[in-house]
Parts: sequence; C-alpha cells; structure tokens
Amino acid sequence: MNELVSILMPAKNAALFIDDCIQSIINQSYQDWELIIVNDHSEDQTVEHIARFVEVDSRIHVYHNNGCGIIAALRLAYSMSTGVFITRMDADDLMAEHKITALLSGLSNQGTVSTGLVTYFSDTGIGEGYQKYTAWMNANLLSEIPFKDIYKECVIPSPCWMMHRSDFDKLGAFDRDVYPEDYDLCFRMHQHGLEVNTVNAVLHHWRDYPERSSRSDANYADNRFLALKVAYFVALEYEESARICLWGSGKKGKAIAKLLQEHGIPFHWITNNEKKIGHNIYDIKLREESALSKVEPSKVIIAIAGEKDREYIQTQLFENQHLIPYWFC
Repeated sequence: MNELVSILMPAKNAALFIDDCIQSIINQSYQDWELIIVNDHSEDQTVEHIARFVEVDSRIHVYHNNGCGIIAALRLAYSMSTGVFITRMDADDLMAEHKITALLSGLSNQGTVSTGLVTYFSDTGIGEGYQKYTAWMNANLLSEIPFKDIYKECVIPSPCWMMHRSDFDKLGAFDRDVYPEDYDLCFRMHQHGLEVNTVNAVLHHWRDYPERSSRSDANYADNRFLALKVAYFVALEYEESARICLWGSGKKGKAIAKLLQEHGIPFHWITNNEKKIGHNIYDIKLREESALSKVEPSKVIIAIAGEKDREYIQTQLFENQHLIPYWFC
C-alpha cells in the first residue's frame, strides 16, 4: 500500500513558472502525494494560477503566509501536511517524472535522507559557474562521504531531498529562524547523523533566471553563509583542546577571523601574502605558510578560493598530514 508524500512549496510571484512546476508534480509516476502550497504575499497572478489546479485536483492545497518569507511559509506548509514522508519543492523548478518514486526508493530505513542529482536550465543558457557548481554538487552526492565538504557549500540540494516525518521532527523541522534555511537544515542533517542515499539520476531541474531568490534575496547573501558555517564549525568541530588554524587573509579570511573572535575561539592565522606576514589584524599576528609544519595537530579552516591556490594547498596538506582541513570556499 502506498504511503502519502507531503510536498511543501512556498510560492512568491511565481506566476510565470508555477503552472509548469505543478504540472510536473501531477505527472509524477508516484501518485499518492499532497501538495501544500503557501503563497508568500505574491503581487502577481500566482494565486489565480494555483486556484485553477486546486479546483480540479483535491491533492493540491493552498494557504497564505501569515508571516513573511520562505521559513514562515515552509513552517505553515509543514503544519498543514499529513504525509509519512516529507519533501520540498520550489515553485519555479521542475520535477523529473520519476522523482518521488526514486526518492522513496532511498528511504528503506529511518535515519536516512534520500536525494538525487540536479541540473540547471534557463531560457538564456547556463553560465560556466553554475555548470561547475552542478558538477561539484552531483559528484559530491555520489561520493562515499557526502557531508565531507559541507563547510564549502550546502551539499544537499534544497528542493531534492526526502525523509521520514519522524526524522524531520528530530531535526527540528523549520523551527529555526536561520537563513539560508536550506543550508541550516543540511547542517542539522549532518549534526544528527543522517545517512545520505543518493539516486544516480537527475531528479530535479533548477530554473535559473535573474529574479531567482538565491540571486535577489538578501537572506542568501554570502555573509549569512559565513556566519552559519562558523557557528556550526564551533558547535560540531571545536574542542577546547583543539588547535584551530585559519589559512587566508583576504576578505573572506578576515570575516571568518572576526566571527571566530565573536565566538571566543583562539586560533593561529596563516597567510601566503608576503605583505601581511608579521602584521597584526584584529590583534592577531599573521604567520607565514611555512609555519604550518610547526603547528601542532590542528583543524585548519581554509579561506582561499583560487584554483591554483587550492592545488598548492592540497600539496601542503599532503606534506603536513597532522592538519585536518575544513574548506570554507
């Protein structure tokens, strides 16, 4: 006997795309689902588009956000859901026809999050950056340790996961008012030890366009990502006996240094920039990269993004295997 899957979907000014999105859900090979849509104060014809589907399909329900923003919308959607399994959808994206069936196949046990591969599409073409990001995301999902690079990027695609309701409740569902909410949820999956089962097939199609939330919403600005990363690093990785080393003195490195200080975490600071070696920033003396070999076994936060720099850092880490790297970019 099939069990109900609850699909939670915020919708804000999605009139251009929501018809195709909902139709991709209706076309699913697995049909025992409910779609809980929460209109987040749309100013276009989003509600009218949804209403046409609600009239003909009793599985589709629409509510209106009594708060503001995606978290409040998701919280309301979850409170109105009744399914055994929980998943999320974005109102401008598309599901592959077998997405729900495939995600369910990875949920034989509780304590598991099921996910699949993703791809971008756009009317104007996909830039090299997004192509590289998709390749990295999918390769990471298929690796043996999907959470290994969690401090680099969110490793679970926000609209392409499914889990048991009981597991979702253990994570705290959408109770936290922390953005980016998908990255925060990903960290909580890791924190609670969920096993990741990845279906080796593209299950979700991300639509890229200029007004997309990740491009236009201030809640997804990079400074929030860094604050979230450092907060979870302190919660999950830091021990009083641990030696922390920060590698990188650029804009991102300085921001991380400031956040570590706000958390009261002492750290060494390493730089490859000869002009900064020996200088004090935030009352911490920057040391040259060669000092890594003299540093006791340490957890190293890496805040250097250049491709050539990363290759060099990999070499240095191989030569200094007493260091445990955490790539923050």
